[in-house]
Amino acid sequence: MSGDSAIEGLIDLMARLPGLGPRSARRAVLTMVRKRALLLDPLTEAMQQVAQTVRICANCGNLSTGDQCGICIDPKRLDSTLCVVEDIADLWAMERSGEFRGRYHVLGGVLSALDGIGPDDLRIPHLVGRVANDQTSEVILALNATVDGQTTAHYIADQLEPTGTTITSLAQGVPIGGELDYLDDGTISAALRARKSF
Repeated sequence: MSGDSAIEGLIDLMARLPGLGPRSARRAVLTMVRKRALLLDPLTEAMQQVAQTVRICANCGNLSTGDQCGICIDPKRLDSTLCVVEDIADLWAMERSGEFRGRYHVLGGVLSALDGIGPDDLRIPHLVGRVANDQTSEVILALNATVDGQTTAHYIADQLEPTGTTITSLAQGVPIGGELDYLDDGTISAALRARKSF
């Protein structure tokens, strides 16, 4: 250990990040300190700028430097289709695919009785308002295939039923390049239920 409280504090903070443990954080901090001009100084400036300018998009819940994110203000996006995701990381994953050209709605989590998270703790009321007031013809529930994710999807579908909007969900099953021997029973079951004509 370095014995320097500033460095130890930085290592401790870095170790709290997802994917970094104490050893990885220590290596990262040492690398940044050794390459101060190349890594540490620009990283410090970038983090300060993000802390001062980035906020949550008032419309969809994505990250933005303005009141609305780039996706919400993009005139080329389809207003008729709304994809509901659990968090911002899920939105970014959907965007990486390059397939979806509609709008998004980030819930900020899922319903969880154990954690005391109810509909008003999430952005579900805002979602219902958006669908009722916008020209949304389809809502895609792109929530994780967990018990809480599926409970949330069913709750949202019930809340949106009076709007007459088509409610769909992502297909679940065998991933491209996946081998059956390595898949869990739930994934194989979902793939069988979602089978289609060949």
